Amino acid sequence: MTDINTSGHEEAHTGPIKNPKQLLLAVFFSFVVPIFVIIGLVYFVTSANKPLAGAVNLEQAVTARIQKVGAVQIRDANRTAKTGEQVFAAQCSACHTAGVAGAPKFGDAAAWAPRIKTGFDALLNSALKGKNAMGPQGGGDFDNFEIARAVVHMANAGGAKFAEPAKPAAAK
Repeated sequence: MTDINTSGHEEAHTGPIKNPKQLLLAVFFSFVVPIFVIIGLVYFVTSANKPLAGAVNLEQAVTARIQKVGAVQIRDANRTAKTGEQVFAAQCSACHTAGVAGAPKFGDAAAWAPRIKTGFDALLNSALKGKNAMGPQGGGDFDNFEIARAVVHMANAGGAKFAEPAKPAAAK
C-alpha cells in the first residue's frame, strides 16, 4: 500500500566517518597531535632563561624589587646652602622655563600674580608638598631652606617683593 523508501532516510543520519581508515585518522588528529603540541609548548616555555622584559641584568632587577622600603642618608650638615638661583637652575628650570604641565614660566608676571597674592607661605607649602603635576620639592634633593630661597627667586622674578628667608638655627 504505501511505498516507503528507507534507504535515503538512514543515509541522512550517518556521521562523517564512513570507514575504519577515517576513524583512525580522526583519532590521530583529535588526540595525538594536540599532545605533541602541548609537549612542544612546554618545552619552549621551560627550555631557555627568559628574563623579564626590560631586565638586562636579572640579578640587579631582583635586587631592586626586594630592596628595603626605607633608607638612611647621611648628609653634611655644615655644607653651604645653595642660593635660590642655584636651586632654580638645578631643579626648577626644567619645568618653569618652558611652562611644562601648567607650571608658571619664570619671569611671567601675569602667570605669577595670582600665586603671589596667596603669599609666600602658600607658595612655599606648594613647593614643599607638591601641587598638580609637580612632585614634592619639585622632585629635588634640597633642604627646605634652599627650596624657600628658590621660591623667593622665582616669585620675585614674577613681580613679588618677598624677602630672602633667614637660615634656620642649627638644632642642638
